[in-house]
Amino acid sequence: MPGEHSSKQYDMDLETIRSKVLLMGGLVESQFQDAMTAFRTGNVAQAEQIIKSDENVNNLEVSLDDACSHLIVKRQPAANDLRTVMATIKVITDLERIGDESTKIARAGKAIGERGLSVINHYENVRVMAASAGKMLHDALDAFARLDGKQAVRLIAEDAAVDHEFRAVTRTLITFMMEDPRTISSALDTLWVAKAIERIGDHAKNIAEYVIFIVEGKDIRHTDYAAAQLAE
Repeated sequence: MPGEHSSKQYDMDLETIRSKVLLMGGLVESQFQDAMTAFRTGNVAQAEQIIKSDENVNNLEVSLDDACSHLIVKRQPAANDLRTVMATIKVITDLERIGDESTKIARAGKAIGERGLSVINHYENVRVMAASAGKMLHDALDAFARLDGKQAVRLIAEDAAVDHEFRAVTRTLITFMMEDPRTISSALDTLWVAKAIERIGDHAKNIAEYVIFIVEGKDIRHTDYAAAQLAE
């Protein structure tokens, strides 16, 4: 009877953590979208608000890490359950890093707004790439919420498209800078934004890999597992 109670309590504790992780995910998703808006418009006040809001994401990371540590100590989960907790800790870390990348985008928007260079803002060059990475992040959170391994596999394959778009954006921006030196400052800001977007795609991919680890018990990092699954 005590074992059954302990198991139920563990499930409740873990579900509370998962709910807060999804709350954190919603915050970083909004943070990314708002950062791209600030970059597009050069809205300094909005950019500063986004930068400040990163504190909330950081605080959630600390409290969730602490909750996971206490769960391990108090409930002493068995192998399968421990795997879920450890993967959740990694998801939390990736979400915090997405928040950091969104802050970089907001800082670029602030810099452009302060220089008054919105007329040569290169937002259009990263718009498609940002949409792709945003979809990856949304799908990664959805896969984590539903522990959907198949959706996670599909999502991992999408990262190659974001990487391809990043290389194309880099080439375009270099061309802009060579042809018109007046665009160098804003083009460099946009290059930093493009890199941040590419990293957000990477973190979304990481979250999908942790979903597969939870569902299937397979560590597929640095493998071609997703490509092999889609080829079947």
